[in-house]
Amino acid sequence: MDFHALLRVIHITGFAAWFGTIFASFFLLKTLEPGLTGNKQQADDYSLLLRRFIKLETKVADVAVISVILSGLLLAHFYAGWTPWVFAKIGLLVLQIALTMGYIVKAIQPITYPCETSRYTAWYKLFTISFSMFGIILIVTFFLR
Repeated sequence: MDFHALLRVIHITGFAAWFGTIFASFFLLKTLEPGLTGNKQQADDYSLLLRRFIKLETKVADVAVISVILSGLLLAHFYAGWTPWVFAKIGLLVLQIALTMGYIVKAIQPITYPCETSRYTAWYKLFTISFSMFGIILIVTFFLR
């Protein structure tokens, strides 16, 4: 198999897996919202489920992000060259990770369950950040190049 094709498959698959973990989290949190904002017993059960899911989801997302970064760097080094577009993509990727992690530390980690619905909306703001950054990266990658 051609090394270039293999790197592209790894890069695209990693990006899709990363994007998929965000969608899975969104759908799970939308489903669990009534339980996490409801009574104490149900919130305890649902928050345990949520913590377990996030632990597993983080493992998948970490592997996906690392594969995107490594395959992207290898593609740039061996095939695309270190063009301004490559540096723009690297900057967007770093920005996405920084915004996401910063918001998780600031707004998501302090949430305790059960919580008010208004407090729970912090999760949806996190998804807005993630999906917006994915959209910007895809627009830059496919349409502005």
